[in-house]
Amino acid sequence: MRIPLTKYGLPQVVVFPAVLIVAMIVVALGTIAFLPVWAVILIELVLAAILVWVLMFFRDPERRCPSDVNLLLAPADGRITDMEQVQEEDFIKGPALRIGIFLSIFNVHINRSPCNAKVQSIVYKQGKYINAMNPESGRVNESNNLGLLRTDSPEDRLYVRQISGAIARRIVCTAAEGRELTGGERFGMIKFGSRTELYVPILSGASANTQYASRNTQYEIKCLVKIGDKVVAGLTPLIEYVERDAENAETKG
Repeated sequence: MRIPLTKYGLPQVVVFPAVLIVAMIVVALGTIAFLPVWAVILIELVLAAILVWVLMFFRDPERRCPSDVNLLLAPADGRITDMEQVQEEDFIKGPALRIGIFLSIFNVHINRSPCNAKVQSIVYKQGKYINAMNPESGRVNESNNLGLLRTDSPEDRLYVRQISGAIARRIVCTAAEGRELTGGERFGMIKFGSRTELYVPILSGASANTQYASRNTQYEIKCLVKIGDKVVAGLTPLIEYVERDAENAETKG
């Protein structure tokens, strides 16, 4: 059975295992004469564990993503570390709900589109490499930033940020401006520990725990996750657009 490894992992997915396999052969053949058998076995087990981890890191499992157009799906595997209202002036140009996801070295690192959307902009920013668990890393670290326009109603402007961490040094993005992505479609990865953020436009100050007011007066935005939750890219819904009844929408409009 084929191991589902991502093409985004090249060349590391070829070079790293090859180096480890060579090292295992050298240890087996070159150290048995002057090291005790238990030491050789221990070294081999450590190298084998690293080999398995490398292959697991670049895994890319197939997923049957929800087709509900009212949902915004997680753009990355990991854990929700922070959620807050911010002023997003790069693309959304106004108040937004920011959801931060930390990806450990054991998570799948493929990034996926949160919904059916058209790529409006892609901006790469150089930066630092502080721990991606820290929300501050989203402001100062190296990042690749995708401005997306939903192709379903409401046609919100969304912002997805791929952010390097203390270990990560390589952001991969195969999306291009003008390209249309389907909900859950792969568009890149961040190698070796990282952070991904999703920004959703909301009305300023309009929140009640998990309920937010959309800028589109026909919808409410319901947050479906909380800090500490584990999420899976392309499968876990983060946000649900809930259509207001006509009378309520007219009142708030």
